[in-house]
Amino acid sequence: MTTSTPTPTGTLTVRAEGVSSDVDERLQAVLERLVARRRFHHANLAIVDGDGHRRWEAAAGPADAVDTRGTPLTPDTPFFVASITKRFLITLVLQAHERGELHLDDPLSAHLPGQVTDGLHVLHGVDHGADITLRHLASHTAGLPDYCEKPREGRSLFAELRAGEDRSWTFDDVMRMSKEQHRPHFAPQDLSSPRQRARYSDTGYQLLIRVLELATGSDLATLLDERIIHPLGLAHTWLPGRSSPSLSTPPPSRLHDRRRPLEVPRMMISSNDLMSTTGDLLRFQQALLGGELFARAGTVALLTERENRLRNAPVLRYGLGTMTFRVNALGAPGRRPVRLVGHSGSTGTWLFHCPQLDVHLVGSVDQAAAQALPFRLMPHLLRAWV
Repeated sequence: MTTSTPTPTGTLTVRAEGVSSDVDERLQAVLERLVARRRFHHANLAIVDGDGHRRWEAAAGPADAVDTRGTPLTPDTPFFVASITKRFLITLVLQAHERGELHLDDPLSAHLPGQVTDGLHVLHGVDHGADITLRHLASHTAGLPDYCEKPREGRSLFAELRAGEDRSWTFDDVMRMSKEQHRPHFAPQDLSSPRQRARYSDTGYQLLIRVLELATGSDLATLLDERIIHPLGLAHTWLPGRSSPSLSTPPPSRLHDRRRPLEVPRMMISSNDLMSTTGDLLRFQQALLGGELFARAGTVALLTERENRLRNAPVLRYGLGTMTFRVNALGAPGRRPVRLVGHSGSTGTWLFHCPQLDVHLVGSVDQAAAQALPFRLMPHLLRAWV
């Protein structure tokens, strides 16, 4: 059942199946409180039981909450998923690992030329580039800087995004920025030790993309289409500037800085991050966790085989392309701690699964700076759900 109703802050469109009126009211209240805050313009989210019998999807915002062509937002409106894309990328890496196209413990230098790896990780005068493996990159344990963060001089790409200053960059630009404008944080970690340092780095994942392309002989858009998007029927998922959705799809929603719309298409293309919908992302997550995307039964376990606390986001732990977040007893339903496993994005996107409750959560607030929002919002959604 789909309903669209006016609210004090704008409009709310809800699509619910198998959900009681009490749960519907609680979830609507959470969403309305969220979009009523001046920090946010709109939200698009879904929460679904693992067996699919209960499903609640909604889009809410002011009257001017529209997509890039002026159509009102609905639960089917695509959005920029930001770093949720890392879940797709680690899937491609593990598929390539299964096929023998690469191996997680390969040194980076076995796949990329010296002009890329030389000088990439110079710490206290020692170049550790030869010590970096693909597993280091996938688990953020290489110690590499994040090219999106503030450089030695000038502003960060995150700050430019908030200012609406659109720009583009290439892989070579990322390498130059990382080598010339940033410093490594620590040496590549000993992955045989019980614990490792970890620090989130988009630089590492740009390197993984280049490795994937060279190891497979296919570009990223082709790999995504052939190995994930088409096999799963993700008709409303695409890589901006490089591919298109396979079916008629509404235009994506706009990014905002609070209530101010941003137009930054070149940044979106340069990031190598996807556009998708809540429905497609849920389908992907269920297939990923169910092992549908892998040839071997044990491959999916590699995602969380080891988890390290992120030094630049200490509430999170990181495995391979996978975040884990613990909701403590005070915030969890029934006052019993639960874990959330998945990934978030800097623009306020989230795609997580709660194993204890077998519940999937996905959504976006399309904000230039909303990294922390998913981890504050998801406990409220879980309490309303149960």
